[in-house]
Amino acid sequence: MTTTDHHLTTTDHNRDVVGLKYVYPVISRRAGGVSVGINLNVNNACNWRCIYCNVPNLTRGSPPPIELSVLERELRGFLDDLLHGDFMQRYVNEADRQLQDIAFSGNGEPTSAKEFPQVLVLVEQVLRDFDLLGKIKVRLITNGSLMDKPSVLESMKHLARLNGEVWFKVDGGSKVAIARVNDVTLNPESHLQRLRQCAIVCPTFVQTCMFGLDGSPPSELEISDYLTLVEQAKDVIKGVHLYGLARRSEQVEVERLSRLPAAWLEAIAQRIRAHGITVHVSP
Repeated sequence: MTTTDHHLTTTDHNRDVVGLKYVYPVISRRAGGVSVGINLNVNNACNWRCIYCNVPNLTRGSPPPIELSVLERELRGFLDDLLHGDFMQRYVNEADRQLQDIAFSGNGEPTSAKEFPQVLVLVEQVLRDFDLLGKIKVRLITNGSLMDKPSVLESMKHLARLNGEVWFKVDGGSKVAIARVNDVTLNPESHLQRLRQCAIVCPTFVQTCMFGLDGSPPSELEISDYLTLVEQAKDVIKGVHLYGLARRSEQVEVERLSRLPAAWLEAIAQRIRAHGITVHVSP
């Protein structure tokens, strides 16, 4: 392959480009460069079903047992290629050639893997061996649904020691809005408590996706409910990542979804900032 054959972009998250089971590269809008993704949900199973999700054949459930030796081998090999090989030249545009983080995201909820605590230990050792520990972020992108479990909160404390950061999903502030967007029955007050528990032990940003549904943006009531919920966590969170649709949904609602104008998202960001909260916008 030549250097111009295929560069990854923020809209092309081709996880097959390196042909690995657990590890994949992403050019992240929000991280600002190359993110090394770790996908623990290789069976495309998640306990939520967000209607904007770009995972094909998404199913309900949790991941199969994690092959820790395979994950370690893949992570070491890929980091070696990224740092000492020609991966950046082959696949990444020059402006994006900065390694920004290790990110747990993938095709489902990462904390639903029972081996998640062991995976963190593994990642810590690999980063230490590559002299990256504390120099890049270790991010968990999560729906936050399991943050009331003591073992998961202990892992958040460990994550914090790794220069870690949590991006915690809050897409709505009412039971109706959460059901519509995330396809789960969830009490917003309980989700707020999970968010607060997480943010107290590890630096945490709220991540929120907003989009048009059936041609209309979120209603004023939905926005008000959302602002009310997030405002109640402003003393513990680091800020909000507010973003729009970057890639095509693979869910049945795909034709009902539309991107919102950057100006609309910025106007919502200003309303969040009015509560004294830092906001990063990715239209």
